[in-house]
Amino acid sequence: MSALEDFQLFGTQSAPAQWLVVATGIAALAVVVPHSLWRLSRNAITIAHEGGHGLVALLTGRRLDGIRLHSDTSGLTVSRGKPHGPGMILTAAAGYTAPPLLGLGGAWLLAAHHVTLFLWLATALLVAMLVMIRNAYGVLTVVVTGAAFLLVSWLTSPDVQSAFAYTAVWFLLLGGVRPAFELQSKRRRHNDGDSDADQLARLTHVPPALWLFLFHAVSVCSLIGGGRWLLGL
Repeated sequence: MSALEDFQLFGTQSAPAQWLVVATGIAALAVVVPHSLWRLSRNAITIAHEGGHGLVALLTGRRLDGIRLHSDTSGLTVSRGKPHGPGMILTAAAGYTAPPLLGLGGAWLLAAHHVTLFLWLATALLVAMLVMIRNAYGVLTVVVTGAAFLLVSWLTSPDVQSAFAYTAVWFLLLGGVRPAFELQSKRRRHNDGDSDADQLARLTHVPPALWLFLFHAVSVCSLIGGGRWLLGL
């Protein structure tokens, strides 16, 4: 039977073996911890980070002008609207919290055995984001990432789809933890006052350290909760 015949967007798929869940977690950890691999894999976290800014900007009624992704794994999301207020605060807070929360949502879907739904939702989000990308490197990064999800979901066997989906979710959960620590280290060495935490501090008069604590709390709690779902605990 072909992959097309097996395709059921809202159906459930068989749960993978426990060893596969653990192996995909180890594989994701292997591209998050080493600095050399993290410099490349962090591009995917940047996509989720800037996508979080963009999505929340739209949901809060702001006008999204565009998103840029850079080869140094930085990014920029530009939106129009009131320069203060709940919409701007939520938009600024969405960046560092988006990757772990997306990982948590993905873990919930996989725990419910909706592997195909997860793959296609991820593809749809990447396609929607592609419309708002405003630089060549950003287009390349999103197209390559989206193509990987599309090809895996359309052409591969259920076992390969499960392995890919679990690796992607583990990566969002594990990779979502590291940026907050990097931001904390960067602010300690050279604080230019332009980070998301500093912008939120200016918007809310809450110290940047408390916003950093929020980023840490969301990422660590998402990793713990999502990890328990993935492992079936």
